[in-house]
Amino acid sequence: MTLEQLYKKIRAGDRLTQAEGLFVLQNGELLDLGDLANEIRFKKNPKPQVTYVVDTNPNYTNICNIDCIFCAFYRHPGEEGEYTYTVDHMLQKFRESATKGVTTVLLQGGVNPALSFEYYEEMVRRTVKEVPEIYPHFFSTSEIIGMAQVSGLSLKDVLQRLWNAGLRSIPGGGAEILSDRVKKKISSKKGTSKDWLNVMREAHRIGYRSTATMMYGHLENDEDIVTHLEYVRKLQDETGGFTAFVPWSFKPGNTPLEKIIPHYATSTRYQQLIAFSRIYLDNFQHIQASWFSEGKKAGQIALHFGADDFGGTLLEENVHAAANFVNKTNTEECVQLVHESGFDAAQRTTLYEILNVRERVSTAA
Repeated sequence: MTLEQLYKKIRAGDRLTQAEGLFVLQNGELLDLGDLANEIRFKKNPKPQVTYVVDTNPNYTNICNIDCIFCAFYRHPGEEGEYTYTVDHMLQKFRESATKGVTTVLLQGGVNPALSFEYYEEMVRRTVKEVPEIYPHFFSTSEIIGMAQVSGLSLKDVLQRLWNAGLRSIPGGGAEILSDRVKKKISSKKGTSKDWLNVMREAHRIGYRSTATMMYGHLENDEDIVTHLEYVRKLQDETGGFTAFVPWSFKPGNTPLEKIIPHYATSTRYQQLIAFSRIYLDNFQHIQASWFSEGKKAGQIALHFGADDFGGTLLEENVHAAANFVNKTNTEECVQLVHESGFDAAQRTTLYEILNVRERVSTAA
């Protein structure tokens, strides 16, 4: 098929094959992809709204035994700066966050084998009971795999016990690029693409919702990008458990990978992948733009390239900060950025339930 024929296929709502997707990614003009993605965005989310969540992203430990070469956050036991916080300490942080209007805590840490599985169960159970204003969006697939290894439980049993403690959603971190060729180079101890997909599959079967993520801009190529999207599209067909897709670019600062990839991915590449994700992931309702990882202007532009969500306010964030990449905002600025982009700002829950809408003030005479 020619590019024009593929564009017609996309507009008709027909699914692209992997080969067709790769052709569109490599040959489509950026603005054409943006137009197509924007059309699809409004078919799936007709209201002129962009959603956001008031959240924070603290960490309970930075001790980790996986040694991913793209990460500047982790420490080994005994190294300067390593820490592990008690459940009491984290609960106090959650209470403080709740007083500032936070509704969701996205909690992740390193894979710390010194922590028992009961630590994680207590964290969930006490959060639900003692800080009911906070919705726990806890633990990446890597941490969940680590819990299974430490406890001797199966993945299913770990997820079921966390569910019984009150957990209902998990973040999509740990995917990076679902290409084992790349994973062997950047995170050789982390497991395979299949491992990430298996955790998500088991979680969705129990009833969890989760995001799907992609970290690009390092050793992957276009084929790896399309393979990644194909994997998550197939799993979404199977389970329907993903709420949103969230791509972001690798940040090289202070990482071992910086010696190989010293530069940041471009904003143009980000807009291309936001648009292409919207086009290819025809079974995802939400695509998340990131003011945080890509910069506020790039995040605003992405809202016109197929994204309908602006992520969270991230009251606290430490992983990108360790790579010397820091963007900060607050709820008012987040609303302002959405309004400046031409949309009403809709505060949401983790599961995309709308809490309130703040409409733009019309400037028309």
